[in-house]
Amino acid sequence: MPYRTLRDLDLRGKRVLLREDLNVPLDKQTGAVTDTTRLRAAIPTIRYLQRQGAKVILLSHLGRPEGKPNPKLSLAPVARELSNLLGEGVEFVPDTIGEQAKQAVAALQPGEVLLLENVRFFPGEEQNDPRFAQALAALGDVYVNDAFGTAHRAHASTAGVAQYLPSAAGLLMEKELHALGSILENPRRPLVAVIGGAKISTKIGVLEHLLDRVNALLIGGGMANTFLKAQGCEIGRSLVENDQVPTARDLMDRTEQRGIDLLLPTDVVVADRVEAGATTRTVRVEQVPPDQFIVDIGPETAERFGEVIRTAGTIFWNGPMGVFEIPEFAAGTRRIAELIATSNATSVIGGGESVAAVEQLGLADKMTHVSTGGGATLEFLEGRELPGVKALEAR
Repeated sequence: MPYRTLRDLDLRGKRVLLREDLNVPLDKQTGAVTDTTRLRAAIPTIRYLQRQGAKVILLSHLGRPEGKPNPKLSLAPVARELSNLLGEGVEFVPDTIGEQAKQAVAALQPGEVLLLENVRFFPGEEQNDPRFAQALAALGDVYVNDAFGTAHRAHASTAGVAQYLPSAAGLLMEKELHALGSILENPRRPLVAVIGGAKISTKIGVLEHLLDRVNALLIGGGMANTFLKAQGCEIGRSLVENDQVPTARDLMDRTEQRGIDLLLPTDVVVADRVEAGATTRTVRVEQVPPDQFIVDIGPETAERFGEVIRTAGTIFWNGPMGVFEIPEFAAGTRRIAELIATSNATSVIGGGESVAAVEQLGLADKMTHVSTGGGATLEFLEGRELPGVKALEAR
């Protein structure tokens, strides 16, 4: 591996600056954490550091405070929820690099955990200001980046600090890089990519990079409408990117030339409006009424996709098959999630909405790997360099 892991460092008694992605949703009324997924993902690395006798100093951002303090985006509620999950106190100080933070770090004992205030309360964080990075580094002896979800950001706490301290990847970072790297480098075949979501323009980089690697490509969600239009289908009032129709046509030509199985919907669910309670029906893709919206893949399409999924060695899924947030339009996404969960393939789920879907359906523990990265996952699979990973490699 080109970067160090926790097992490469002597951590006993060391002050470990641990960058985690604790950017969790908060209830607007109470300020309480409403989804603990990212907190739970951080626990294995925290526990490992505690067992090694390290003094754990947690760094994270929350929301977009634009470089100035915002009480609504304080990490105090996160510290309380993390304490509950760990079953022990996580100290919190409403300070990041000031005197209060320094005193709290100085008082920290081996095995104890301290959470500092939101790093984005300082303009130097997003600017990757060396002075801010050095001020953070002065609080620790070792830097560990476990925040894969922010590894695509060249910020002070995700990349800058690594220039000043011995650094390593945390357990979650290591797991993410291994799972996603295996898709690009040495997947068990056949490699099947299931790509959905609203727009082809946001996924074009991933599609391009996977084209030389996949054996089959299954396209659903709103982005499938652009492919259907490229085939000459009527798509009614559905979401479509007209400027991407030539791109879709080009991708279809290239998959055919390379012998890649490209599956598009053959039937779809249409609705008179994209709202709960809408009237829906299933039609062939050639028979979409001009006044209707395509809101999901149909059952025939789901089963056709299922035939490919059942034979896969590795599956990468990014993006829902329809407007799954509305229960009436969620059947296609639910069926694909069930098919992947019950397959014998190595399954990697990447991207916010796909992760939300498998979590919501209670199927996350049936998947081989559920990525905590949104933009970072996509950029990694586009073959782009992630600053947070690059900084570890440099060390």
